[in-house]
Amino acid sequence: MHFNAHAAKALLPGQHIMVDGYPGLRLEATPTTRTWVYRFKSPVDGNMRQRKIGRWPAMSLPKAAAAWEELRALREAGVDPALDQKAERAKKVVAVKEARAGVYTVRRLVDDYLNGHIDVHRKKKGAAEVRRMMDQNLGDLGLAAAATLKRSQAFSFLEGLAKTPVQAANIRGELGAAWDYALDAGRIPEETPNWWRLIMRGKLRSKGRKLQGESIGPVKRVLKDSEVGTLIRWLPNFTRLADDALTLYLWTCTRGAEIMAMEAEEITQEKDGWWWTVPKAKTKNARHENAMDLRVPLCGRAKDVVRRRLEATPKGYLFPSRGRMGYVEQKTIGVAVHYRMPYCKTYPDHERARLPVTKWAPHDLRRTGRTILASLGCPAEIGEAILGHLLPGVEGIYNLYAYDRERREWLQKLSERLEHLANQH
Repeated sequence: MHFNAHAAKALLPGQHIMVDGYPGLRLEATPTTRTWVYRFKSPVDGNMRQRKIGRWPAMSLPKAAAAWEELRALREAGVDPALDQKAERAKKVVAVKEARAGVYTVRRLVDDYLNGHIDVHRKKKGAAEVRRMMDQNLGDLGLAAAATLKRSQAFSFLEGLAKTPVQAANIRGELGAAWDYALDAGRIPEETPNWWRLIMRGKLRSKGRKLQGESIGPVKRVLKDSEVGTLIRWLPNFTRLADDALTLYLWTCTRGAEIMAMEAEEITQEKDGWWWTVPKAKTKNARHENAMDLRVPLCGRAKDVVRRRLEATPKGYLFPSRGRMGYVEQKTIGVAVHYRMPYCKTYPDHERARLPVTKWAPHDLRRTGRTILASLGCPAEIGEAILGHLLPGVEGIYNLYAYDRERREWLQKLSERLEHLANQH
């Protein structure tokens, strides 16, 4: 039996409906509900598992399909969505027990800092990243009483993160700020030392990027023409989610954070074609007074991707997610790319197609697109406008021309060049 509204209503308890084109997505019936479920083979241990997505008809098929797409991308990246959800629930149970015991733990201190300061003063994406970083790394330290935390405990915690020095330094900084916040609020005694401001100062420095265990230092990768063509032809081997996102990286030269947070309301059809207007608040230039909304003409495959996603999701985010952000985070795409690299050792027994173009990340496609524009003769100020960069110095203050006509002209040339490379075998 396959999905349609009439068949869904007629389902008997214990029956289910499969959804064509979405392997593992099904609608299951109980005496009182109809629930969307993603059934899959775990990449962790090979067992069959399932994860509930939402109830029908409150959750429509397009929304269920979008959620399925994100969960499937996680599975392909070696994450078991069901086990991941179970771990999150276990963490919440621990937090409830702590609260009932009346102990002001490190976990509660951090949560107060996240809720009272980070969520108020940081952008949504930045706040979510700090919360994710804490949730994934706090571990057993979260159970300790904040007021009596020992210097040795703080040191041991940071030492355990030293293999990722940049992240360790970020966590150290946030914990130091969280302690200051708790002290200012009177939640811990005034004499409580803030060990995070004292220990391992200057000792958590980046060792440069590593690949296959070897340090390769800072690398700014630009794909060669032959690699670009090979990659474009290979993109359909990814999930539709990753394929669409990577296509937009190449065809628009925009940032991953801007792409994944794209909303239907930002897309318009104007006299000269389709446009995507990224609000200033969503860009890296939000804090600059002279910055403007980023205008992105949609040409070639970029327009095709957006039109197809608009048909599935006519309102809200075009890359929707049930997570905290409401849309798929750009790190999901980065994970999906790394997982397909021939040298990726994550779940080596899990079969998947391996990328023929290696040692690149999604952001390198933005750099590659900009380099191709330069090779085509695109003037520097127009190329920088396409990237969403502010012009330097006095020119950035007085030259507020939007370059809309020029953006379309050069992104159309970029689209034609990418198609030419894709057709070369």
